[in-house]
Amino acid sequence: MKTRYLYLIYLLMSVTDIVVVNLSFLIVNDFFNLKSNNDMSSLIVANYLWILAAMFFGLYTSNFKHKLEDIYRLTIKSFLLYTVLFFSYILLSNHHLSFTILVIFYGLMLLGLLFIRFIGSAFERSLKKHFKITRPVAVIGLNSMGLRLAGFFQDRDSHFAFEGFLNQDNNSYLDKQGQILPAILDQMNSAAKSGIRDIYVCLPPEQIREYDFLQKEAEKHCLRLKLVPDMSNTMTDRLKLSYMGEFAVLSNRNEPLEEVENRFKKRVFDILFSSLVIIFLLSWLYPIIGLIIKIQSPGPILFKQLRSGKDNGSFLCYKFRSMKMNNQTDKQASKDDDRITKIGRFLRKTSLDELPQFFNVLLGDMSVIGPRPHPLNMTTEYREIINQYMVRHFLKSGITGWAQVNGYRGETKDPILMQKRVEFDIWYLENWSMWLDLKIIYMTVANILKGEENAY
Repeated sequence: MKTRYLYLIYLLMSVTDIVVVNLSFLIVNDFFNLKSNNDMSSLIVANYLWILAAMFFGLYTSNFKHKLEDIYRLTIKSFLLYTVLFFSYILLSNHHLSFTILVIFYGLMLLGLLFIRFIGSAFERSLKKHFKITRPVAVIGLNSMGLRLAGFFQDRDSHFAFEGFLNQDNNSYLDKQGQILPAILDQMNSAAKSGIRDIYVCLPPEQIREYDFLQKEAEKHCLRLKLVPDMSNTMTDRLKLSYMGEFAVLSNRNEPLEEVENRFKKRVFDILFSSLVIIFLLSWLYPIIGLIIKIQSPGPILFKQLRSGKDNGSFLCYKFRSMKMNNQTDKQASKDDDRITKIGRFLRKTSLDELPQFFNVLLGDMSVIGPRPHPLNMTTEYREIINQYMVRHFLKSGITGWAQVNGYRGETKDPILMQKRVEFDIWYLENWSMWLDLKIIYMTVANILKGEENAY
């Protein structure tokens, strides 16, 4: 639940951000004497693109927990998207702004945004200290869920004022006759007199029936009673709650990429990233590598193999051919494998053999980041002996992944190694974010530059 002052904070932040965008634009224009007939239209576009970028990342909504680090993180994300959008507009319009001018504009704007957030957080802390702007709440249920809830209310960035527990034990709140215990009645009365309007009750499943009795009594004191089920001692503590229309749905894991907006972001990134690699790298590197492969070993330039992908579907995976032509294509490469050519050994060591998979990414069969695709026979084998092996196929396969940057790549003779790889893949599935994808790309490049022991 959101309070009025929280809405005011986001409203003020959106207004001051627009002021920062306009001031940065006008300062740069005045300093460099960039007066032109397009100034007003450019300023309108600058404002519109900032609002678009901020809305894309939900900067001014309070759907996330109101924490300062969240606000800074979303601000940086919005700013990065804005720089791309506004730079694209400048390129496509009749403006001839130098790179230096754009850097100064972006720098002023970023400093202004960060300064506004610094001042805003200080102002918010001052309001909390000197004025009663947070919403007073209390908790019934001195159990693990109640303690967690109290911790949430007591968080420095919380917009609630935790007034304490109304009970000092976790037993039933009803007597043998089904009446609310006098101690609870007295506490509710005291809570109402002290200005509390919301009480959260944490009940285990076996006590859920007591909620109706507590609610009726709370309403007599003009108190809102909200139920937070305590599932900590049941199997459901591992389940994740989501909503499908009016229906509450429990699932056993969090999957950010089940949300269509996250899949859209990831797909857009895949298309942009793979297009850049194909245009600026593969366009000239492909003929060179292809010629060397042809000189060293007769056969095609590309090695094509059916691999298991998303939802256990199969697709034709592309790689630069790193081996001599042989009839053991389903056999994993091992150290000192005599099938590997000289250029093939270099390609595998530097992971350059994977570059053609950016065509797979562009076609939609793969993603830049995800679980590595395995040959069909390996999937058939490991699905029977590796716990949760098929869960990794909930995602599109990737050119690199969380398991690979953590050392789990290459040959997997020991099933324990495959089990660890699967665990890392599932962790990625449950913790996906664009920031994690960017981190994996950085770690992949770093590992390639320093060399990987398991790359052969």
